[in-house]
Amino acid sequence: MSHRSSEQGYEGLRSKVREFAREEVAPLAAESNRRGAFPYALVETMGGMGLFGLPFPERHGGGGGDHLSLCLAVEELARVDSSVAATLSAAVSLGASPIAMFGDSEQKERWLPELCAGRALAAFGLTEPHGGSDAGAPRTRAVEEGTEWVLDGNKSFITNSGTDITRLVTVTAVTGERADGRPEISAIIVPSATPGLTVREAYTKLGWRASDTHALSLSACRVPRGNLLGRRGRGFSQFLAVLDRSRITLAALGTGVAQGCVDEAVRHAREREAFGARLGAHQAVRFRIADMEARVHNARLSYQHAASRMMRGEPFTKEAAIAKLTASEAAMDNARDAVQVLGGQGCMDDSVVARHYRDAKILEIGEGTSEVQRMVIAHHLDLP
Repeated sequence: MSHRSSEQGYEGLRSKVREFAREEVAPLAAESNRRGAFPYALVETMGGMGLFGLPFPERHGGGGGDHLSLCLAVEELARVDSSVAATLSAAVSLGASPIAMFGDSEQKERWLPELCAGRALAAFGLTEPHGGSDAGAPRTRAVEEGTEWVLDGNKSFITNSGTDITRLVTVTAVTGERADGRPEISAIIVPSATPGLTVREAYTKLGWRASDTHALSLSACRVPRGNLLGRRGRGFSQFLAVLDRSRITLAALGTGVAQGCVDEAVRHAREREAFGARLGAHQAVRFRIADMEARVHNARLSYQHAASRMMRGEPFTKEAAIAKLTASEAAMDNARDAVQVLGGQGCMDDSVVARHYRDAKILEIGEGTSEVQRMVIAHHLDLP
């Protein structure tokens, strides 16, 4: 495919998702977030649009696209509703990608077609109640008994883990001890209907209120030995690889939030009058919005640069961390500034920018806090 035809494909996808976001997602966003209602109808439509299969091979039911395609779709959705964008981002980057990256042929054939079609969702069970950012020290255990793994433990803050269409969660668990005395961590697929897997009550969250997030408990939870994902003892390194990709997607989500804040600030500055002139005619407001636009530009370049390195097969861990850090801070800063531009209207709970403000904060915490991103960046600079 030529460079020009690739650009046309990307822009065609962006345009299609932007129209869907404006016409179908935006009108429902305030009410679904107020009620904390998972957007099943929108998920079904997104599945029909092929969004859940964008970066996966056609032989497994995917669209045969690439990671940048997914990022563009997530960015456009996040301009109007982070909950819907997070649902797509987590379903693909955290749910289906581990199967696509590390699954054997049987696992791919069993799970990927339904995941790519959006008829099923998968979850990513990494975080635990005691650990937070220290995901390399899980307390969840998996013991071999005959032809089965028996899992016991708890996972927290797991997106897409309790919907009516959730079909599996891939969890990290300690399966033994390494030669150096450190825990051996493996990844194991646990189907949602497995006895002993309990989905706890949905969280009441600051933001992403219409996305699905639960804690999970595993008690004497038995799955076949064939549910081991990838090589035994490689679970943590596999999930780090998954997180590198997912951080690029989350950076695209942050860019969308930051852009949505610019959209609302510009609209308000054009319509609102203050001191005998349109609000946007006042230099203080103009400069504030100009800074917001610059942040969006930098965030977008950052995630697209990381995605391009990934797709070329070049190292991208540092670039993914930079993208997530840059976009998360752009989203948070733009949300604060957009509320300031809108004044009292921006402080109303149903305001679009108030929702962006709540949603943006999660971006500085989920899938590696901003502090973790700085640790990753510093590590790649060979600092002592």
